Amino acid sequence: MLICRTKKEWLDGRAQMEDRGSIALVPTMGALHQGHLQLVEQANTDYDQVVMTIFVNPLQFGEGEDYDHYPRQEEADIEKAKAAGVDVLWVPSVQEIYPRDPAVTVRVGKMSERLCGRHRPGHFDGMATVVMKFLQLVRPNAAYFGKKDSQQLAILTRMCEDFHLDVTVVGGETVREEDGLALSSRNVFLSEGERKEAPLLYETLKEGKERFRQEKMSPATLEREILASLSERITASIDYVELLTYPSLEPLHENDKDEQLIFAAAVRYPQARLIDNVIFERD
Repeated sequence: MLICRTKKEWLDGRAQMEDRGSIALVPTMGALHQGHLQLVEQANTDYDQVVMTIFVNPLQFGEGEDYDHYPRQEEADIEKAKAAGVDVLWVPSVQEIYPRDPAVTVRVGKMSERLCGRHRPGHFDGMATVVMKFLQLVRPNAAYFGKKDSQQLAILTRMCEDFHLDVTVVGGETVREEDGLALSSRNVFLSEGERKEAPLLYETLKEGKERFRQEKMSPATLEREILASLSERITASIDYVELLTYPSLEPLHENDKDEQLIFAAAVRYPQARLIDNVIFERD
């Protein structure tokens, strides 16, 4: 596995990949877990070469968020990436990606006004900006992102369409612990008690999906009832519980073109913010 740290090292490595077939990109912020490694496995099946980036992007962290404390474990990540079959691992510094304050960034429109975007102003602008940088520098045939971050996946798919980027955006299924908790780099910050109750987030969303299908209640009523149910079951504060169309992330209407819906929620513990969702077919 080739490890690159500077832009020059990466460009030299990229030149050597030209004649070796197709390229898939798996962008990450490190602290790799099985969710990331499953994306690598999927990418290896679909394409000839896999590039992984590890970069904790300061532009997508707001004031008071955990940029300085975000888990960083480079040595372990290198071993995991190598074992998973990554061909090139690019681990740039902030100075390599942002050599000066950016004068031009990507601004995400109304797709960032719901779900996590409402509670993390500027987050998706920063995320889209750094992904655009990596797409331009790597020039992959495809880029892989997990469905746990479903809003991110929807925004990036739309960004590539709107900018006519010649890249396929692939969503990987959410990987979970045996009790249903979605894998996340932030799970290490949960206390023992928080970890025991955290799977109730996913369980409650699944219950909400079934109630929507069976009881045919209005989205607003269902959101209120599921929020109340979740509040009774966990000690975390709740950022949101929302039922929207997917991938357009709009409120439900009878004439919606989207065939899928998403029931999503985010909760905050003192040291960790958790997100989860269920995406399902419209009946």
